[in-house]
Amino acid sequence: MQSRKVRWLAFLLAIAVGVGLGLYYGWVVSPVAYVDTAPNTLREDYKADYVLMVAEAYQGDGDLASARRSLALLGGEPVKAVEEAIAFGSAHGYASQDLYVMQQLLMALQSRPVENAP
Repeated sequence: MQSRKVRWLAFLLAIAVGVGLGLYYGWVVSPVAYVDTAPNTLREDYKADYVLMVAEAYQGDGDLASARRSLALLGGEPVKAVEEAIAFGSAHGYASQDLYVMQQLLMALQSRPVENAP
């Protein structure tokens, strides 16, 4: 009976030491460092949030060219990125005001042609 307790204690101690060493290695010795990651690497929910932030910035300053440049960082066509964000937001319960702001950006993108860069 005593040796069984010793084995359990040794097992739990080994688990605790392993977890502690793993956390130390992962957080101190070799932590993950994301540097200069692009918005196109974001998950779909974060892309939708990014589009919402761009739409809110556009609502505030009216700079469509800047909004286009920001959306281009997601890769692909800005109109498609906004459409996908609206679809995601509708499916996942975004506030109606947030959806409205994104729809306003979408209409502006669709109604105004891309300006030529100087």
